[in-house]
Amino acid sequence: MQDKRKLLSGIPSVDELLREKEIEKLTFTYPRTMVTEGIRSYLKDYRQRILSLEDAEELEAAAQAGLIEGIIDRIHDLMRSHLMHVINGTGVVLHTNLGRAPLSPAMKDSLWQIASGYSNLEMDLDSGERGSRYSHVEELLCRLTGAEAAMAVNNNAAAVMLVLSTLANGKEVVVSRGQLVEIGGSFRVPEVMEQSGAVLKEVGTTNKTHLPDYEKAVNENTAALMKIHTSNYRICGFTSEVESEALAALGQKLGLPVVEDLGSGMLLDLTRFGLPYEPTVQQAVKAGMDVVTFSGDKMLGGPQAGIIIGKKQWLDKMKKHPLTRAIRIDKLTLAALEGTLRLYLDSEQALKEIPVLRMLTYSQEELARRGKRLLGKLRKSMGTDVSIGLENDYSEVGGGSMPLLKMPTKVISIEMKSGSLAKAEEQLRRYRTPVVARIAKDKLLLDVRTIQDHEFDAVAEALAWAFERIGKPKGMEGEV
Repeated sequence: MQDKRKLLSGIPSVDELLREKEIEKLTFTYPRTMVTEGIRSYLKDYRQRILSLEDAEELEAAAQAGLIEGIIDRIHDLMRSHLMHVINGTGVVLHTNLGRAPLSPAMKDSLWQIASGYSNLEMDLDSGERGSRYSHVEELLCRLTGAEAAMAVNNNAAAVMLVLSTLANGKEVVVSRGQLVEIGGSFRVPEVMEQSGAVLKEVGTTNKTHLPDYEKAVNENTAALMKIHTSNYRICGFTSEVESEALAALGQKLGLPVVEDLGSGMLLDLTRFGLPYEPTVQQAVKAGMDVVTFSGDKMLGGPQAGIIIGKKQWLDKMKKHPLTRAIRIDKLTLAALEGTLRLYLDSEQALKEIPVLRMLTYSQEELARRGKRLLGKLRKSMGTDVSIGLENDYSEVGGGSMPLLKMPTKVISIEMKSGSLAKAEEQLRRYRTPVVARIAKDKLLLDVRTIQDHEFDAVAEALAWAFERIGKPKGMEGEV
């Protein structure tokens, strides 16, 4: 049996370890202070691990653990960016925790040019005078949606708050009770309305609201009518809501602006691909809505943004509102949004180039083909103590969109003959390019719908690394 004192006394000093060839190499890549910190951090954990062990086999394993390898892994872990690229194997296309919509690679060069240099963010290059940052996307948005005017802010909740603050500060806004949704992070529409200064006027019931309900609620203090698309849940059964055309006509009759918050922001009808019907932004404009708001990073497939389109008379007021500066969109988001919108000028190109649209519209044949290709790569990198195959399962849209939809998909399924699936899933998240999987029915699942083609090799490397680490002594696995 290993002697604890002998084992502890045999640990090299920090200075000795800094002279080790493989660790010394890292001082040419990372600051020496961070390399030293990594050594000290790992040695502290290593000593504590040894002191906590009583079992002879565990002490023997700790003695044989790769000290240098563990230290190198720890240094790499200290130096890697906190915000990093993650491979989404969950099958949730718009995964809020993973940043929702991935951007099109077609924009990579243009984004870097904007990020690494100066730009005409607020300069009119024709006149040489100060310009508007909204001009970079306004024409595109108007062309794609049919609206008179457009602007963008930093997210859709901010867009709604700006609209209501401009149109209805201190006055009432009439909304159906069944549309008072809660959005991500426990934020609720009534709370957003309250912050805008608008006064909520509920009408109808949870499951049914009729046009006369809106008209009866209007009084001298009413500033606007509002419709909210319940994109993140559905009320089924004995239900009724007022169509956009009817509500817009009522607003015109009463001389009140009508606002529609579409949330997800569909620009293309995807029903031909078997997806359920979702109202498009163009349909809301055609219905006569005065102002329409929606997100940039959901079904649109772009960056986080809140997009406002509608009648010029209302948008002009919003652009001059003091709140606009506090929630304005930045140059990188504008560049990403413009790039995404330009892809929509050709709908077929958008379906191919925008990752969200491509993932949502994969055919079953394409998913099967991609699944077999990924499976072939994984089988070459996996050990004999796991069983791996390709199975049928279901993906989700996510991001509060199409909540009832379960999309048939293909998943890589992994069963372990021994060991812990939870440990394997954890190790995948600790790889240098983290892979997020899910566990269901005693299997580790990787959905090929949300794994990009260029990520297949990284997934194979991550799985090989993760399963090799599972057999190491607890606390000594290391990170990459």
